[in-house]
Amino acid sequence: MSLWLPFRGRWKLGRKNSLRGSSQLSKQDYESLRERCLMEGHLFEDDSFPASLRSVGSGPLLRKLPPGLQWKRPPELHSNPQFYSANAKRLDLCQGVVGDCWFLAALQALTLHQDILSRVVPLNQNFTEKYAGIFQFWFWHFGKWVPVVIDDRLPVNAAGQLVFVSSTYKNLFWGALLEKAYAKLSGSYEDLQRGQVSEALVDFTGGVTMTFNLAEAPGNLWDILTRATYNRTLIGCQTHSGERVLENGLVGGHAYTLTGIRKVTCKHGPEYLVRLRNPWGKVEWKGDWSDSSSTWELLSPKEKILLLRKRDDGEFWMTLKDFKAHFMLLVICKLTPGLLSQEVGQKWACTLREGKWEKGSTAGGRMKSPRDTFWKNPQFLLSIWSPQEDRRFLMPCSVLVSLLQKPRHRHRNRKPHLAIGFYLFRLSKYYGDPRKLPPQFFWENGPLSWPEAFLTEREVSQELQLVSGTYVIVPCTSEAGQESEFLLRVFSRKHIFHEIGCDASAVFSKEIVDQNEGQDEFFTKLFEKYPEINAVQLQKILNHMTWPSLGSARPLFSLDACQGILALLDLNASGTVSIQEFRDLWKQLMLYQEVFHKHDSHRLGHLNRTQLRAAMRDAGIVLSDYICQLMLVRYGGPRLQMDFVSFVYLMLRAESMEGAFQNLTQDGKGIYLQKPEWLMMTLYS
Repeated sequence: MSLWLPFRGRWKLGRKNSLRGSSQLSKQDYESLRERCLMEGHLFEDDSFPASLRSVGSGPLLRKLPPGLQWKRPPELHSNPQFYSANAKRLDLCQGVVGDCWFLAALQALTLHQDILSRVVPLNQNFTEKYAGIFQFWFWHFGKWVPVVIDDRLPVNAAGQLVFVSSTYKNLFWGALLEKAYAKLSGSYEDLQRGQVSEALVDFTGGVTMTFNLAEAPGNLWDILTRATYNRTLIGCQTHSGERVLENGLVGGHAYTLTGIRKVTCKHGPEYLVRLRNPWGKVEWKGDWSDSSSTWELLSPKEKILLLRKRDDGEFWMTLKDFKAHFMLLVICKLTPGLLSQEVGQKWACTLREGKWEKGSTAGGRMKSPRDTFWKNPQFLLSIWSPQEDRRFLMPCSVLVSLLQKPRHRHRNRKPHLAIGFYLFRLSKYYGDPRKLPPQFFWENGPLSWPEAFLTEREVSQELQLVSGTYVIVPCTSEAGQESEFLLRVFSRKHIFHEIGCDASAVFSKEIVDQNEGQDEFFTKLFEKYPEINAVQLQKILNHMTWPSLGSARPLFSLDACQGILALLDLNASGTVSIQEFRDLWKQLMLYQEVFHKHDSHRLGHLNRTQLRAAMRDAGIVLSDYICQLMLVRYGGPRLQMDFVSFVYLMLRAESMEGAFQNLTQDGKGIYLQKPEWLMMTLYS
C-alpha cells in the first residue's frame, strides 16, 4: 500500500561529509557516456546505481519484492517500446510496490503541464535512434537543476511485468525510468517509501509550496483553488492518517493529485466540485458525485456527458465540502509567487542564499529568553521597496520567504528532518555594520513574524505583507546545537538580500516573469460589469484582446464564431459563460496562439495541412492525415488554409469531443449514444 506517512522523508545532497552521492551524479556526462557506448557497441550499465538489490535498498521494501526478481530493459519487455507518446492520455501511470504515492501524486500533477514536464523529462529520448541503454532526467536540487543519468534496466517479476511504476500503456516506459532516476537521486528505491508530495513538487519545478490544513481552511478556499488551477501551479493533497481503504473508497494516509475543479449548476443551485486522482490508477471515492452517484442526474445532460467518466481509473469528483471533511492537507506548488497576493506589478525578483547551522557557532535555536543563544543563528538583511514609489499612498509589498533544509545523509530517509522556522524583525536603522546584530537587539525588539509551530518539514514558507523598509530574517532550528545546511529564498517585486556578518558568497538572483500578470485584475473588473458573458460580449472581449504571439496579424472573431465557442463552453444551456469558464477559455487561447505562431513559420496568418496537423499534435490532439484534410475542408478557407479564429474553434471542438468520447467509452474503441444525446452533441456544440 502507498502510505503518505507523517514521517518527513528526506533525500540526497547535504553536509560536506555526505555529498559523495551528489558529486558522483555530477560526474556522469550523458552525452559522452552515450557516445562511448555507441562507439564501443554495448549498452550502458550504471555502476553507481546497479541492477541489483543494492539499488532497491535494505529495508521493508525487500519483503514486498516478488520471487524471481529480474532486471530487464524495455526492448526485452515489449516488441515496440516507446519512451513517451503524445497520443497517450496524461494520467497513465500506476503505482507499484514502492510506497511512493507522494511521488506519483506529484508526477501526475506534472503531466498536466507539458512545458514543465519536458524540463524534467527530455521527451526526445527513445529506444531506436542512437539507443545505448542510457537515459537522463533533470531535478531541481536546492537552487540548481541537476541531471541524473541512469541505465534502462528495470526490476520485473517472473512474468516480465514491472514491479514498480508502470503505465496503463504497456509499451510506455518514461514513468518507470523517471522513478528510477528519482530513486538514484534519493539513495535507493527504499528511500521513496516515505515522503511528502510537497517535496517532489519542488524537486520537479523549483517552485515554492504552500500547505493548507483543511480543518482550518480559509473561507476563500474556492477562490484560491480557482486561481491556482488557472495559474501555473501543481496541486496535491493528503487524506487523514491510516493504512487501509475506507468504506467511502478513500485510502487513509494517502496522497492524491488534484486535477481540476468545476462549479456546476444543479436544480437546487450551484455546487462546487473538485476532481482528484488516486496514484494507484484505481480505488475511488464512493460518496456524492462519485462515478456511480445519482447526484449526476441533477445536471443538464450535456454537462453530465462532458464531466462524468464511469471508469475505475482512480479519478473521481467530490464536493468541496466533502474534500475539506475527508482530506487533511492541501499542497499548492507555485511557479510564480503571486498566487495568494492581489498585488499588481511588473516582475518578481528571486534571491537564493545558502547557510548552515553549526554546533557551537551558528546553531542558536529558537527564541526562549534573554539569555538564550538565538542571536548566534545566521542573520539575513532584507531591504524591500514598492515598485510604485510615485504613488501617493504606498501599498504594502508582497514578500514570499521560503526556508529549505538540506539533507543530512546521502539517503533521504536515513536521518529525519529537523524542526525549523524563521523570525522576521524590523530594523529601523542600519548603517552597513558588517557584524551580526548583538543579543541586545533581540531583547529590545519583538519579531514581526515568528513560527506558530516549528515543523519537521523540508520546506517552510510564508507570504508577508510588508511596508518598504529594512528587515532581518533569522532562520533557526527548534533547539540549539542542531546542525544542518539550508537554503533561504526571498521573492518580491524589488529587494536586496544578503547575510550579515559573513563574507559575501555567490548570490543567485533571477527575474521571474509572471505570464498571467495583471490578468486577475482584468477578470475581476470584467465580471463586476458582466457576471455572465453572452456571445456579443465575448466577441467584444476577444476582438479587443492583445495577442502577443500573433504580432500584427490581429484576429477578428465574428459573432457566429463566438456563438460557436459559447456553445462549446456552455454546459448548462444558459447562453452565457461564467468567470471560471472564461478563465479556462483564456488559458486555452494563450496555448493556441503560441502553437499557431510556432507552426505559422512564414507568418502568413494561416496554416496548411502539414502545419495544422503538427500544431494540433503540439496542442494534444492527434489526427490522421485524412481527418486533418476534412477539417480543412470544414473549417478552413477556400484555399484549404486555416486562420487563427478557425483554429481556435476547431481545437475547442476537438478537445470537447475527445473529452466526451473518453467519458462515454467503455472499451476505448466506441460509444453508445441515445438519440437525444447524439442530437445534443452534434447539433448544439
